[in-house]
Amino acid sequence: MNRQIDTASAPVMPTRERALLLAGLVAIAAIAWTYLVREHRGMESMIAAASTMEMQPRDMGDLVLLFVMWLVMMVAMMVPSATPAVLVYAAVARRLAPSRVGAVWTAAFIAGYAIAWCTFGLVAALMQVWLERAALVSPMMMSTSPIFGGVLIAGAGLYQLSPAKDICLRYCREPLHFVATHWRLGGWGALHMGLRHGAYCMGCCWALMGLLFVVGVMNLLWVAAIAIFILLEKIAFVGTRAGRIVSGSCLIALGAVVFVAGV
Repeated sequence: MNRQIDTASAPVMPTRERALLLAGLVAIAAIAWTYLVREHRGMESMIAAASTMEMQPRDMGDLVLLFVMWLVMMVAMMVPSATPAVLVYAAVARRLAPSRVGAVWTAAFIAGYAIAWCTFGLVAALMQVWLERAALVSPMMMSTSPIFGGVLIAGAGLYQLSPAKDICLRYCREPLHFVATHWRLGGWGALHMGLRHGAYCMGCCWALMGLLFVVGVMNLLWVAAIAIFILLEKIAFVGTRAGRIVSGSCLIALGAVVFVAGV
């Protein structure tokens, strides 16, 4: 059942429980980043070798590997920015249920959020395969066309200024508001809330994620830069209307330059 809850006196979790939950989230993100860093060199070597040969159509095994790569990358990039929402949900769940039940609900909320981004990872992997077949992305997993790259960059800038971005980002910047207006009881309710919050996060971030097809899907410096920008959008000035006007305008201008250079 979807209902609003009173969060005027929403409690803060006990310090020990909050610290354990935060440590778990940090550990998940750290494991994902460690995997990406360790695999980066080997992947670069394989991609460089593939670039000297004629590209073969990807089979199901390749698609699975691409999906795993995107999934780990989504975990590394999104767990930090999802942490405020998880902490808020956990605090409210603890108030409304015994601690163990609240912990199960919190796990279900995180699982729902993860499922949403798993879906995004699958779509991104399929999109990468299609872009490779269209010769718009190279074996190095980056754009081969300045025109295509310029369109992606400018499109991301335009989306920064859109009403859809504004709506989705509001829920990400105000997790207490999201929990208050989308509350559902029970484990299934928590899973549904996690899915929904994940959907709002995708609504915020999908266009920025698309920039990876321009700068390189496995360019870890850009992966980290975009992840930091996404986090700052949810907690700092860059996510305000004024901040998004600045970032959106800069992306549109950069996209126009890249596009014109390719014409």
